[in-house]
Amino acid sequence: MSNPVAWWESLGRPLARLPRWAALAMLALLAVTMAWSAWAVAPVDRAETVHAASQSNGGDLALYARISERVAAGEPYYAAAMDEQRARNYPTRPFVAVRLPTMAVLHKLVGVNGVRLLALLLLLASLAELHARLAGRVSPPERVAALVMLALGGAAVAAPQGGLVHELLAGMLLTLAFLLRTPDRWWPSLLLAAMALAVRELAMPFVLLWLVFALVERRWREAGAIAALLLLFAGGLYLHYLAVEAQRLPGDPASQGWAGMVGLALPLMALSRLTALLVLPKVLAAPLALLPLLGWLGLGTRMGLFASLWFAGMFAAMALFARPENFYWVQLVLPAYFAGLAFAPRALADLARRGFGARGFGTGERQP
Repeated sequence: MSNPVAWWESLGRPLARLPRWAALAMLALLAVTMAWSAWAVAPVDRAETVHAASQSNGGDLALYARISERVAAGEPYYAAAMDEQRARNYPTRPFVAVRLPTMAVLHKLVGVNGVRLLALLLLLASLAELHARLAGRVSPPERVAALVMLALGGAAVAAPQGGLVHELLAGMLLTLAFLLRTPDRWWPSLLLAAMALAVRELAMPFVLLWLVFALVERRWREAGAIAALLLLFAGGLYLHYLAVEAQRLPGDPASQGWAGMVGLALPLMALSRLTALLVLPKVLAAPLALLPLLGWLGLGTRMGLFASLWFAGMFAAMALFARPENFYWVQLVLPAYFAGLAFAPRALADLARRGFGARGFGTGERQP
């Protein structure tokens, strides 16, 4: 198999091509995981709530707001950031514990509400692009549902402090980059991905996955441009390291590390908080948070494969490395992830048909 992406695309709706035993196994695994998630997220949710209550200094958002205020008043970013993190006993070691200066500069230029407006505009652009990508390719109800789910997945943009959240803006940029990319139009997506990296370095898995796809598909110019972006970002990250080290003082606090090993319950808890699922009890929200991944997988084609690998990789990283208080990392896959909920009925129908020989629902015309 010289091109696994082309092979995947040739399957059409991949879940409809599974053997009976595999479809039944997937349905069983889904049922067990959804049942487990209904109770598994509660301890993680409590742990994060306890941590937040222990923060007498207002937490991360208060820190970012104060740093941006000082930068807007004319202070150099790194001096202000290091001083504020020391004063609040926040770690400054390793250097990635200090955020990149991009958001503080944006706050100086357009303010926190200006960043919220930018995120809203990116969400609207993503809605327009998804509308265009799905036109004539899925059934009209699926198309409408996908647009609604995408909007609901970006619900955090309505939060008054949303403009302080690095991951929210980076996630909006990545979502639009994901939706805009076509074989003949990948430069706009590259620019958006570069902006996401400048906001939050945790956007790198998206870019690395894109590089793998470009190499597998033998799209050499595209792969070269992505590799150049990664090299440029590595250089920028090195300059960030030097700037942080220049402000280092003996006794600066160090991070407790990123080996939380919390498990899948953490991204599910995060999704139940940071999307429209927050209006539901956790016992319902957590199982529903699994379904968009199944929806994207069942959609098939390059778009669905890339989305499935991107989201699964991010959830695995959160499960292994994030602590409960890092739950906001999940914003990096929003709102794109939530749109997959619209495709979950077709995925379930395909599995039911293969597993039980049942007539299902969720049909579409062509694949996006």
